[in-house]
Amino acid sequence: MAALAEEQTEVAVKLEPEGPPTLLPPQAGDGAGEGGGGTTNSGPNGGGGNVAAASSAGGDGGTPKPSVAVSAVAPAGAAPVPATAPEASAPHDRQTLLAVLQFLRQSNLREAEEALRREARLLEEAVAGSGAPGEADSAGAETASALLSRVTASAPGPSAPDPPVSGASGSAAVSGLATGSVAPGKVGSVSVEDQPDVSAVLSAYSQQGDPTMFHGDQECYYQDDLRVLSSLTKKEHMKGNETMLDFRTSKFVLRISRDSYQLLKRHLQEKQNNQIWNIVQEHLYIDIFDGMPRSKQQIDAMVGSLAGEAKREANKSKNWFQDINDPIIIVIPIKILERCINKQKSNFKKLTLLTYSIGSKSKKQDPNAPPQNRIPLPELKDSDKLDKIMNMKETTKRVRLGPDCLPSICFYTFLNAYQGLTAVDVTDDSSLIAGGFADSTVRVWSVTPKKLRSVKQAADLSLIDKESDDVLERIMDEKTASELKILYGHSGPVYGASFSPDRNYLLSSSEDGTVRLWSLQTFTCLVGYKGHNYPVWDTQFSPYGYYFVSGGHDRVARLWATDHYQPLRIFAGHLADVNCTRFHPNSNYVATGSADRTVRLWDVLNGNCVRIFTGHKGPIHSLTFSPNGRFLATGATDGRVLLWDIGHGLMVGELKGHTDTVCSLRFSRDGEILASGSMDNTVRLWDAVKAFEDVETDDFTTATGHINLPENSQELLLGTYMTKSTPVVHLHFTRRNLVLAAGAYSPQ
Repeated sequence: MAALAEEQTEVAVKLEPEGPPTLLPPQAGDGAGEGGGGTTNSGPNGGGGNVAAASSAGGDGGTPKPSVAVSAVAPAGAAPVPATAPEASAPHDRQTLLAVLQFLRQSNLREAEEALRREARLLEEAVAGSGAPGEADSAGAETASALLSRVTASAPGPSAPDPPVSGASGSAAVSGLATGSVAPGKVGSVSVEDQPDVSAVLSAYSQQGDPTMFHGDQECYYQDDLRVLSSLTKKEHMKGNETMLDFRTSKFVLRISRDSYQLLKRHLQEKQNNQIWNIVQEHLYIDIFDGMPRSKQQIDAMVGSLAGEAKREANKSKNWFQDINDPIIIVIPIKILERCINKQKSNFKKLTLLTYSIGSKSKKQDPNAPPQNRIPLPELKDSDKLDKIMNMKETTKRVRLGPDCLPSICFYTFLNAYQGLTAVDVTDDSSLIAGGFADSTVRVWSVTPKKLRSVKQAADLSLIDKESDDVLERIMDEKTASELKILYGHSGPVYGASFSPDRNYLLSSSEDGTVRLWSLQTFTCLVGYKGHNYPVWDTQFSPYGYYFVSGGHDRVARLWATDHYQPLRIFAGHLADVNCTRFHPNSNYVATGSADRTVRLWDVLNGNCVRIFTGHKGPIHSLTFSPNGRFLATGATDGRVLLWDIGHGLMVGELKGHTDTVCSLRFSRDGEILASGSMDNTVRLWDAVKAFEDVETDDFTTATGHINLPENSQELLLGTYMTKSTPVVHLHFTRRNLVLAAGAYSPQ
């Protein structure tokens, strides 16, 4: 803070709490990934944040609350008023005291006024009868204005203890918003008592004018947070505000070097800004690392989330990021094998060799691949084994993609949807496409000549010979054949859809708070899963079926099994809506993207959060894993696509080019091409091989998080494909590496 005038007096106002301080309970965390939001990060000059924060005393309730320190400049030549209170440490100017009391009375702060009067031993009549009414109001207003500009400059006191560093944890409460003009290099202008008197700051700043004057001192990606906080003008507004609740229950994570930390501490102590230091201690989690400080570019790449940066220890746990590579032994009954031969018109010898090559596949166990029995996976049915064989046959015809061989793109445009298309999914074999709509329906189309048929009624099924070779064909009712089936059951817009790997089931999630499981044999709802209390934004089947995950407005993701009515795991830790979910290829992990601008990776086995990725500057809406499971790509409303190394917990790439929200991401089957679809009506193809080939994973980079992202987006961009007026909401690579895209036509 700037030095005060030579002649000055200081009034220390200590508000007595009525009862023991309380601390709001922290939000359900995740173990290794706990922590989260907090106060706003410091500005570009390192001067500090624009949200003045204070919290209830922690510990056992024995620590006193931080007090309000008021400093004022005495008029030139004014005689000091003798101290009337025994505990007064300095002479007080009577006019200043009366002005402060007058301001507190005008602001209806009775408790603060009475506490100050008791300490100064002034009678109420003295305040009421001091001078003419106009003079008192004018003096009070002028003096109060001068006081508020220096309210953080407290009297010298003992040095505050160090704030928590790496390894510490805890919850804190943020009390209010400080707004107003701040000189360059200064840290805020108001520091206030905790919850009972937050209205003091709110009332003071409501008289100062524009509540958004602080916005220019913060980075652009915190503007929305500050705008929400600046709208809180009354104490009652704070109680139901979700953003304020996030700040009360979490600490803002700030990662700085040890040298920078020592300089900050020394500066605040030399300037005797103990109130600011107390705020740092109470409301920031300072993650200190050894070595050189990071550059502005390195900092900007990692910050931006509601919770600040991720703690480094949150990304150090061991994880199994490779896909399961145990040999698959396929034993197919003779009848099914012969039926497949007749249907595909291939010869027995060729299919036998193919089966043998799959069954005898032998590799060394990858140390980064999980054991096959780490989590219970469903056993392969005969139909699943047959599908794997057909998949291998398709693989032999797959096009090898690269910069010189780009895929063709087939776009499915939904017409007459009237902007009501809210979810799309395509089966793994690209035979079916499903759409969720705002009218609460789910519609399923066949994109092959084979029409959709329902199973016959029970009476007709009893007449079928169950031992016949074509029993699966006979049970289908040809009278119900059609290209489209409409599924009714939800009572709100359908925001998520996912086909099971065997194409027998379809999941849908809705605003009505339920996830429904539909049979694609009877086209009826089998189960309604109830657990979310608010809209469910996304749902996703596991690559092995049986398990599925859902995420919604209640800020948690839930893991389900199709044969359980209750969730198996609840992944809690996000500070805002869970917008998108995705299973890792080995099904041992689930990735979630949130409106708190973070991505979290959860262990299915124990429910712990094993990775937290920060760097996006807007809510995250799309996720996808590379086929080998080593990398993750994420897209958000900031129009950027970020690439992450899961094993080391580092950001390794940034793809710029989209001008609107990235709604869909997908890797090609061989992992060499990354496709991104956006609300800017474009599909972009990126060179994934080149993006990952120069990944820095040395020990120093892993320990400190120092990353140097190359500005090579244009070099990695292989092609841009525009639609006329159709946002791209879904992408899919076929087994032969053809790109399927989908979206609803939106007339301008």
